[in-house]
Amino acid sequence: MNITEIYNHVRRQSEEICSLLNTEDYVPQPVNFVSPPKWHLAHSSWFFEEFLLKKHLPDYKIYDEDFCFLFNSYYNTVGNRSFRAERGHITRPTVAQVYDYRNYVDMHIQLLLQLKDLQIHELVELGINHEQQHQELLLTDIKYILGCNPIFPVYDENINWENQQNSDSGFLTFSEGIYEVGHNGDGFSFDNEHGRHKIYLEEFEISQSLITNAEYLEFIEAGGYSNFNYWLDEGWAWVNENEIKAPLYWHKIDNEWHMFTMAGIQKVDPEAIVTHISFYEAAAFAEWKDMRLPTEFEWEAASFKLDWGKRWEWTNSAYLPYPNFKKAKGAIGEYNGKFMINQMVLRGASCATAKHHSRSTYRNFFHPNERWQFTGIRLAKK
Repeated sequence: MNITEIYNHVRRQSEEICSLLNTEDYVPQPVNFVSPPKWHLAHSSWFFEEFLLKKHLPDYKIYDEDFCFLFNSYYNTVGNRSFRAERGHITRPTVAQVYDYRNYVDMHIQLLLQLKDLQIHELVELGINHEQQHQELLLTDIKYILGCNPIFPVYDENINWENQQNSDSGFLTFSEGIYEVGHNGDGFSFDNEHGRHKIYLEEFEISQSLITNAEYLEFIEAGGYSNFNYWLDEGWAWVNENEIKAPLYWHKIDNEWHMFTMAGIQKVDPEAIVTHISFYEAAAFAEWKDMRLPTEFEWEAASFKLDWGKRWEWTNSAYLPYPNFKKAKGAIGEYNGKFMINQMVLRGASCATAKHHSRSTYRNFFHPNERWQFTGIRLAKK
């Protein structure tokens, strides 16, 4: 597909994700780290308007001046924005108006792409990948919104993500030596993957499988959430302050563990891969097993032999810049670089990741307490 076809395809995908929602589902924001579906649809359109149409399409007329304030996420360079925790307050514009906005932006992007300018095409490609990131956030935010509803509504009864299983088992051994990590320059990548460089790794062993619900249940039943010895100090405080006793979306009903899924509430499948795990929980589980989480460099070095893409996998690496990392000038430079503190790297992809949006060098990142994404655990041996 050419750039125009890819753009159109990705834009349709976002709307297909929302096609299963009722109008009332577009607005709630139960917690500040979740954004309403309506906001995602508008923000991904604002991105194209702000960074492409306003700057590169002659005589472009802004759709609505208020939209920049309402749907800017964190770009200080382009002006004021509404507070993240208050996105659920935006009952106006309506859902219908947001779809009109998307159509307006799409129409003008088609005109812009006719200019066949390489810089424009590169920015459109960035916008496409940005929208794919928001498609995953759309799905996980929708799940959180519905999961807060006491009747546990079904999003799509045909989605079976939470019951995915491993296809491999055992450990792989990698010898000590020099390895190269970082993007090699072929195809799209984000700036935080740049600065390909050599690293030295000691010999290590890494699991071919992710931890299952059955394995994690053993941790729970062994008192894993009540024994401080397994937890990092911050993790132990998080467990106690929030009364955490199991992964997110797990509920004990009639003395049996159930889990809220995209297909509604179901019994926990012991053979399925555990998901919605925080870094704190992943690290505690690894300590209980007398193992550890792999570093992001070990993960990347091993990735060509691993089956991945079902869960985002926590690593034991802080989110930091690679050697020679450079932020782009202007607002685009705010995309990744300013978040390189107090976050941990996740590798791979998840069942909710958009197709063609994963690669072995991709560096996802979240704070260690966050677990509403489809996150899991892969172990390495000490």
